[in-house]
Amino acid sequence: MKYDVIVVGGGHAGCEAALACARMNKKTLLITSNIKNIADMACNPSIGGSAKGIVVREIDALGGEMGKNADKSLIQIKMLNNAKGPAVQALRAQVDKIKYPQEMIKTLQNQDNLTVVEKMVEKLIVDNNIIKGIITTDNKEYLSKVVILTTGTYMKSSIMIGSIRKKEGPHGEKTSDGLSTNLKELGFKIIRLKTGTPQRIDKNTIDYNVTRIENGDNVYRSFSYDNKYYYDINKQVPCHLIYTTKETHKIIKENLNKSSMYGGLDDIEGVGPRYCPSIEDKIVRFSDKERHQIFLEPESIYLDDIYIQGFSTSMPHDIQEKMVKSLPGLENAKILKYAYAIEYDAIYPTQLKQTLETKLIENLYAAGQINGTSGYEEAACQGLMAAINACLKLDNKEPFILKRNEAYIGVLIDDLVTKGVSDPYRLLTSRAEYRLLLRHDNADERLREYGYNFGLVDEDKYKKYLEKKNKINEITNILKAKKITPKKDINEYLISIGTTPLRDSTTLYDLLKRPEIRINHLRKFIEIDYDNEIIEQVVINNKYEGYILKSSKEAKKIMDLDNKRIPINIDYDKIHNLASEAKQKLNEIRPTSIGQASRISGVNPADISLIMIHMKRYFNDK
Repeated sequence: MKYDVIVVGGGHAGCEAALACARMNKKTLLITSNIKNIADMACNPSIGGSAKGIVVREIDALGGEMGKNADKSLIQIKMLNNAKGPAVQALRAQVDKIKYPQEMIKTLQNQDNLTVVEKMVEKLIVDNNIIKGIITTDNKEYLSKVVILTTGTYMKSSIMIGSIRKKEGPHGEKTSDGLSTNLKELGFKIIRLKTGTPQRIDKNTIDYNVTRIENGDNVYRSFSYDNKYYYDINKQVPCHLIYTTKETHKIIKENLNKSSMYGGLDDIEGVGPRYCPSIEDKIVRFSDKERHQIFLEPESIYLDDIYIQGFSTSMPHDIQEKMVKSLPGLENAKILKYAYAIEYDAIYPTQLKQTLETKLIENLYAAGQINGTSGYEEAACQGLMAAINACLKLDNKEPFILKRNEAYIGVLIDDLVTKGVSDPYRLLTSRAEYRLLLRHDNADERLREYGYNFGLVDEDKYKKYLEKKNKINEITNILKAKKITPKKDINEYLISIGTTPLRDSTTLYDLLKRPEIRINHLRKFIEIDYDNEIIEQVVINNKYEGYILKSSKEAKKIMDLDNKRIPINIDYDKIHNLASEAKQKLNEIRPTSIGQASRISGVNPADISLIMIHMKRYFNDK
């Protein structure tokens, strides 16, 4: 049977890719080695977090599924960095690891144009550098116009605990060897990466009296702009905070040579995540720190499992027992699942176009951890973007490339294809130059129109977005139109709420700019009957207006550089005085614009000037 699109892998990237392709009216096959592991949360039982929570909102704004599914499955939710500015605020939810995949499987099963098959892919069918389909391990062929690889950590994966290495996936499943070998044979540069996961312990064996409780927020929140709440705000399951002890550090230091990473195994090639290190790494790299934060997180309302966040390790089981029991409140803890490290193959991501199509094989796309990223959210957004671009290409339409000032998704993909990776990539707010533009509250304003145009956002949701947008403009115009004057009663009121009296007349919009003024203070002068979501965005736009305008101007300069296209056939070797490193990087990455070229490591401003001079000559000669 022939399909328009085959998606290989049923993780978070694969689910988004398969659903998006099917919803864009493409006959789609999702092929996965184990249907039970679809949308599996093999590591942390959470969705969102710093920057990542905004990515989930962006996925939802574009018409993706992760936010909706997380809302259906959450057991606790909170807004991070609530006391800080809006540029760094993001949602994070504890998600039920049993319910989340169940809900996603239901969604997949009810989706038109989508077939799910349980098999493992052995190799790709390629003809004249164009993808034609896949061959499974039982030697069956499935043909398609497009293939999207979302294999996660399953390519030549191996589990490592102490001096033991097992060739298997996260849950002991069979690993995929053939596909990785096939990609090498096709000319791809394959890299070896590593990640890990901590222990799960029995919640009934914890002494919670010595822990600090971490509750969810006391206001209803959702990732999805549908704003449906599936949870009882008063029945959120708490997390708990503890810290490592001197005894913990002593046990780790004394047994460091038994860790897979520090002597237990001598054949480790994979590089671990810099921003999510194992507890051994923390103790070694941050030896001056007397203690490290550890969060005890519930995995499911159907399980007794508690996830020890921040305590991943590759120590042998007996050492893990000592380590866990050295933590406050866990002296009698029962380990239900031991921690481990996992090593796996990935594609070096500079071999991808900005559409996530591979440069070597036409119509072959890659998304998720196969591209060198870490995290469910980073994977999901890549799956969605690969799918959109694959469908657009099949329809002979222009590609969809998000700019760095449009979305964290744009930052992530640009970083991958332009800079490559040295360790599993994790999205951080610090990676975004224009994070004040890429806020939690305005993802729909930035991306909803795109999702609607692609057919991923239906008419009702789009109308709801337009209504919200109109109400934001409405209240903004009311605030700008309504003036107050320095009358005695008005100034007495202003003094009573802790702000200086007026000397001249002013608009409520300008009054709201004062740091001490809240929107509720203005209810004395006008009726404000709008949803909190709308009021929140009006207030942010008002109080940060100057900063937002400044960021927008700076972003426009970069956009101008991104709009200066570089001819695909430019010969960098013919550009005189271009640095050797610059030539090597430019030939490898083949940037599509001056803006992208300027972000390549090893390409300096002098090199950019030489390229621009060469381009002027190139176009004049034409």
